Amino acid sequence: EVQIVESGGGLVQPGESLTLSCVTSGFDFNHYGIQWFRQAPGTQRELVAGIGTVRNIEYADAVKGRFTVSRDRYKHTSTLQMNNLKPEDTGEYFCKVVIAGIAHWGQGTRVTVSS
Repeated sequence: EVQIVESGGGLVQPGESLTLSCVTSGFDFNHYGIQWFRQAPGTQRELVAGIGTVRNIEYADAVKGRFTVSRDRYKHTSTLQMNNLKPEDTGEYFCKVVIAGIAHWGQGTRVTVSS
């Protein structure tokens, strides 16, 4: 069974940092790309960052230069380092893996950036 668990969210002030983790199991982690999405209240889920199996990486324009995505082939985890957080970064953050055409999501971790 594919399992995806995000953690590391919290309440921070603008300019501060958070590190999110995405721990996975139940599939061959090293053969699949990982994507991070976020969803603010009342909005659609949007892609924040993605990392492929050969370290090919993409970022949404809104987070370029502030967020860094990585993956650990041994721990089967992905990390999203978020620096210089802004109020517009507030939302629920999710990990996604697509296996055989089926999207698997974690339950999300909440990030709130507010002074």
